[in-house]
Amino acid sequence: MQFQNPIINLFRCHLKNSIHKISSISTFESSISLKNLYPSSSHSLTAPVKIPENQNLKFNGFIPIDKLNITYCRSSGPGGQNVNKVNTKVDIRFNLESAEWIDDEVKKKLADLYNTRINRDGYFIIKSDKTRSQFYNQADAITILREMIFKAAKACVVQEPSQETLHILRKRKERANIHRLAAKSQHSLKKNDRKTPDF
Repeated sequence: MQFQNPIINLFRCHLKNSIHKISSISTFESSISLKNLYPSSSHSLTAPVKIPENQNLKFNGFIPIDKLNITYCRSSGPGGQNVNKVNTKVDIRFNLESAEWIDDEVKKKLADLYNTRINRDGYFIIKSDKTRSQFYNQADAITILREMIFKAAKACVVQEPSQETLHILRKRKERANIHRLAAKSQHSLKKNDRKTPDF
């Protein structure tokens, strides 16, 4: 039988607990986090879109990057002299009519909701120059595009009315019928009053 030193076991237990405590209270923050890169910036990137739980949506959130025409140019946004040296502004565009990755019904709704985003050649355009980073601006532009497509897809979903809504509509129809019959009866009485009496 192998002898176990209680002091060594106690040391191992103490070391394991210490490591667990340190890892649980760690507040490490990367030197390239947004907070450190832009400490005084009032700009904020577009929040990522949460994929809706509605399974009837005709868009699942996937955007094929290879189907987008992405170009970069010098920005007029934040960055000081950096904007005159680096192409950080992102321009994303694609032909809406030929975009096979978007449902036809969603395309029509996109065109209705965001007609000012479409140029004469039929290209849907998204731009972003919120930060000094080309990478972050591209991510921001794609997030904006995804949010727009989700909005258009939601608008295409026909929601069935609830039982309460159906009950309200039924009551309104009944009241309208009562008013219509009352008006018809009153009109009939007026016509009878206008008739010349027979003596």
